[in-house]
Amino acid sequence: MGKLMKYLRRFIRKETGTAAVEFALVVPLMLTLYLGSSEAAALLTADRKVQTVSGAVGDLVARANKTITSDQMKDYFDAATSIMTPYVTTGLTQTVTAVSVSSTGQTTVLWSVRFADGRYSGTVADHPKGQPYTLPAETIAIAKGQTVIASEARYAYKPLLGLVFTSTFDLNRSALFMPRFGGRIDLM
Repeated sequence: MGKLMKYLRRFIRKETGTAAVEFALVVPLMLTLYLGSSEAAALLTADRKVQTVSGAVGDLVARANKTITSDQMKDYFDAATSIMTPYVTTGLTQTVTAVSVSSTGQTTVLWSVRFADGRYSGTVADHPKGQPYTLPAETIAIAKGQTVIASEARYAYKPLLGLVFTSTFDLNRSALFMPRFGGRIDLM
């Protein structure tokens, strides 16, 4: 029994290997924090890009002078899609809707187009022509008797590594614009 106690006392006093044990305990935590913050940063970057896509396509449409063609819309959508680089653009959906605001504040969809996964659609089931469109009260107050261009972007973000964040994030952003030349913008 005396020998066992002697070995235990010597083992408790020894300090060799302490750093290795501490390192082995801390590495998983530090690695998780590092990978998690990297994935969170990539998610925030993707979210900013989705916001930029929404703003860019809406701003381009709002610069049109009275009319815009479907070919121009396709070009605008293509240009805005390239903003997502280096992320894959599958899962990116862009929608632009022209909304008329009456002098009494009633909203009506004039037209709505969508670009999803490289395909252009001249009709949008979510925003049928002639139906009301929900706008913030502040926007309605400013836009009475005018048109508002509503631009929406939606992106299904898949985490880069999937080690810390495993599920897909649905990123949605929207932007509202008044036509630069006033009046209404018709889609030809």
